[in-house]
Amino acid sequence: MSFITGVGLTSFGRHEGSSSLDLMSKAAELAIADAGLKRSEIDGILCGYSTVAPHIMLATVFAEHFGIRPAYAHAVQVGGATGLAMTMLAHHLVEAGVVKHVLVVGGENRLTGQSRDASILALAQVGHPDYEVPLGPTIPAYYGLVASRYMHEYGVTQQDLAEFAVLMRRHALTHPGAQFHDAITVADVMASKPVALPLKLLDCCPVSDGGAAFVVSRERTGEAGVRVLGGAQAHTHQHVTAAPALSELGAEISIARAKADCGVAISDVRYAGVYDSFTITLAMLLEDLGLAGRGEAAAQVRAGHFSRDGAMPLNTHGGLLSYGHCGVGGAMAWSGCDERRQAHTRRLDHGRGSDRLSILRSLRELAIFSPQLLRGLRRTGPGGAARQRRGDGLRDLAGRARRHAGDPRARSLQYRSGRYR
Repeated sequence: MSFITGVGLTSFGRHEGSSSLDLMSKAAELAIADAGLKRSEIDGILCGYSTVAPHIMLATVFAEHFGIRPAYAHAVQVGGATGLAMTMLAHHLVEAGVVKHVLVVGGENRLTGQSRDASILALAQVGHPDYEVPLGPTIPAYYGLVASRYMHEYGVTQQDLAEFAVLMRRHALTHPGAQFHDAITVADVMASKPVALPLKLLDCCPVSDGGAAFVVSRERTGEAGVRVLGGAQAHTHQHVTAAPALSELGAEISIARAKADCGVAISDVRYAGVYDSFTITLAMLLEDLGLAGRGEAAAQVRAGHFSRDGAMPLNTHGGLLSYGHCGVGGAMAWSGCDERRQAHTRRLDHGRGSDRLSILRSLRELAIFSPQLLRGLRRTGPGGAARQRRGDGLRDLAGRARRHAGDPRARSLQYRSGRYR
């Protein structure tokens, strides 16, 4: 058994003068404080890689920088899946009794600490050294190839893909930590400059500075602990030239394993945090995970299914496409480090119902309610007499959260502790 006891997330965008280690430290400090722990109580650390500071022993370098001496330290590198791969490892470490509190952290200053050419060169190396890299493709080019095949097989258009960018931007508008706050339309996406056709600039995630962290513990450190029931992985290939059919990719395989491991079904899910490095990524993963039929995800976006008030709220912070992408930390940012993503899916449970859980997590994401209020809601449970006496049902509070999400004070701990008690 393990619990996510604390989360920390910086704003994404431009952080002048902050190194990768600085951004990781900011997020880690927030996560440890959220868990109600001291730095000295962290006895395990899992650290994501940084392309800006590619030290071969980054986990111990960070531990030294942050001032902790863990009994266990490990650096992990599996691309965009790194954040949740670390969560899965942390879950197993605390279940096995190796450590008690694991700090999971990632972050980079890619925007201010790395030139465009250096970033392109570093990321392009994920290609096959013999069959891909010598031909000069970039990361968008690889995804562009996949997008072309997907569009051919399922009759999806560039306008369909643009719907995902518009949705993510709409969600980012109300989040003070998001990198972008200007609304966009499908026409804007279509008019943005080509990057790797069919993908255009607004089909692609930005480059960002930022950091994210969370603490995974053997036991709850307070009443806000979120239990991790399990997870799964699948690794079908590394290179595009070795990819299987579109219907046989890792997300579809791992979600089947995760459901078996956790004993839950997709129909139990009430919130989706899905990796969205490009619009094509989001379209394909929603369908791989069973949240939409093949080729039907865009239509569901247009129908409002994945909006904040829809049947399946999706990446309500704005996703990688609009909240921002700082590498490993970018893939940890859903809902203040939401725990359901791509090929690494967790089923999290407070033990009192998945619908209630999703609302509590959305309130926590907006970070404008005091911890005391949320603890009280957890104690009363759905439909409980105590909650009815208060007259502040969860859905009413979720609406109140959305109304106040634009307040720039909403991200401060002082605001959380002083309002809506």
